Amino acid sequence: MLAQLQSDILRLQGFKPAASGLGALSLGVIDEAFPNRSFPLAAVHELWAPAPEAVAATSGFMTGLMAALMRPRGVAVWISTKRTVFPPALKAFGIKPDRLLFVEVPREREALWAMEEALKSPALTAVVGELRDISFTASRRLQLAVEQSQVTGFIINRAAKPTTTACVSRWRITSLPSETPDALPGIGLPQWRVELLRIRNGRPGVWQVQWQKNRFVVAAHNEQPTTNHEPLSQAG
Repeated sequence: MLAQLQSDILRLQGFKPAASGLGALSLGVIDEAFPNRSFPLAAVHELWAPAPEAVAATSGFMTGLMAALMRPRGVAVWISTKRTVFPPALKAFGIKPDRLLFVEVPREREALWAMEEALKSPALTAVVGELRDISFTASRRLQLAVEQSQVTGFIINRAAKPTTTACVSRWRITSLPSETPDALPGIGLPQWRVELLRIRNGRPGVWQVQWQKNRFVVAAHNEQPTTNHEPLSQAG
């Protein structure tokens, strides 16, 4: 009865079973932080990146997430006012550049509109929007869109300070010095400090994560983020 009640609550809050055909996404021990121990698909996730270097680190980590979702033949859209991603580099994370459509718009409000429209299309697997900031009302519209289409959305929020949103999670990604597998000099494996600052019906946490052989490997785990932030939503 308790399991059924929890399932009903999650469903009412937008955590619906993913449609068949969506890629599987597993983050190892990080999955323990999510409701039902499963990364929420058909939901909107916010990744807070207040500085240019944070945007770069966030883009790398998020690309790894998208790669798992897009297998084997998913299609995604990346919306921004100025593209900074180098498409051929996506192959390092297992994404074929021709499976990702870049949309560039002149103003921020058009980026938000384009993201909402893209999230309504069930033909897409994921949609990324680079935004300076987003209101609770706007984020709620995005969340309602994905609940119908079953698309997974990612917002790279470049605001100096995040505000209250309806997104199901808020992350902060920080780049860490890379490490080579054999401890020899050279370019090592991508590595991040991954902070899950807020997760609805889940447990926040901090992990040191590496990208190895087209998958995430958790190198270290801390229990809680070190700083406090605004809540995801009034019910979050």
